[in-house]
Amino acid sequence: MAIVYKPGKVAVVLSGRQAGKKVVVVKQYDDGTKERPYPHAIVAGIERYPLKVNKSMGAKRVSRRSKVKPFIKAYNYTHLMPTRYALDLEALKGSVTVETFKEPSQREDAKKNIKKVLEERYTQGKNRWFFTPLRF
Repeated sequence: MAIVYKPGKVAVVLSGRQAGKKVVVVKQYDDGTKERPYPHAIVAGIERYPLKVNKSMGAKRVSRRSKVKPFIKAYNYTHLMPTRYALDLEALKGSVTVETFKEPSQREDAKKNIKKVLEERYTQGKNRWFFTPLRF
């Protein structure tokens, strides 16, 4: 079987609280680990998408509407659906690890890093599809 979930691959969450949200694979475990003996991936996704902006809005309003709320989670492969899209996320690879999930303060730091990177990408206008919700 071919490896589908490589780091940087965009997927859609199929079940649970974040169902319908887009995520990007940060690290994959095809054989599982001791704690999770099933194939899974550590993903970073968007919990709250940025709102629409137009030309008539001021800079302050645009910056407020361009906020992204991220989440990090370990998902079983069966709860993810891969897409044809990919994001090049060199900045995220070191920020989320297995140890990140053990300590709440590390988790918050990782979320802040992800938020900064995603907002930067959004303001640059890259990966537009990733920053739009599946359904309006």
